[in-house]
Amino acid sequence: QVQLIESGGGLVQAGGSLRLSCAASGLTFSTYTMGWFRQAPGKEREFVAAISWRGPRTYYADAVKGRFTISRDNAKNTVYLQMNSLKPEDTAVYYCAADNFGVEISKIREYDYWGQGTQVTVSS
Repeated sequence: QVQLIESGGGLVQAGGSLRLSCAASGLTFSTYTMGWFRQAPGKEREFVAAISWRGPRTYYADAVKGRFTISRDNAKNTVYLQMNSLKPEDTAVYYCAADNFGVEISKIREYDYWGQGTQVTVSS
């Protein structure tokens, strides 16, 4: 079965950096658009970034543009999210997701598979 396993979350001070990883198995990784979403306490899950399978092309939410970088390594079936200049408002559970069609890449409903999430906490 398909598994997406996130890692790399933790506690960091404002202005610091973290790199999240998402290891995928059970799917043809190189043909999937991969996305990162996050959910803060009491808020809805929101789009953070995505990377297409072709190109690849990258997409970012305005809130993270210029600070976060998404990348993928198809040989390792892994997608990454490099997060720099972290702010307390970036605190959330971060989820990795896989999308077989790659059309509405910022929409939760677009994605077929989801990981369990990894906690990122940014202290002020």
